[in-house]
Amino acid sequence: MGNDDVVEMLEKAGIKPTSNRILVLRAIMRNSRPQSLAELEQKLLSLEKSSVFRVLTLLLKHGVVHTVEDGRGIVKYELCTGHGHCTGDDLHVHFYCEVCEQVSCFENIQVPTVELPEGFAVHSINYMLKGICPKCSGKKG
Repeated sequence: MGNDDVVEMLEKAGIKPTSNRILVLRAIMRNSRPQSLAELEQKLLSLEKSSVFRVLTLLLKHGVVHTVEDGRGIVKYELCTGHGHCTGDDLHVHFYCEVCEQVSCFENIQVPTVELPEGFAVHSINYMLKGICPKCSGKKG
């Protein structure tokens, strides 16, 4: 995705496209897996850590990204598929490999619908499967 696409995505979400925001969003978009704050900070060494966190908080607030908790309790950030807002399509299954500690997205597997009692409203779902990925299955044992 080019710089113009990133700027357009930010503007559609009602976010002023500053250089820091463009850099953080591009770093998220370059990876097909959810990324933690620490992973993004390593990719964005030119930015202060607090700046990366502030941008992530803003992107989350405006629905450009959503979070998933990986298999170890670490929050990871992922681009919303609605390009500027999260939709029901973003509620997909994730898989945490207990060997390589990578999180994979299974975008074609939707999170099961859960009927809640009246008065409860779901704002987010974290559906994480844990096990061993195909790459690591030959390493163990």
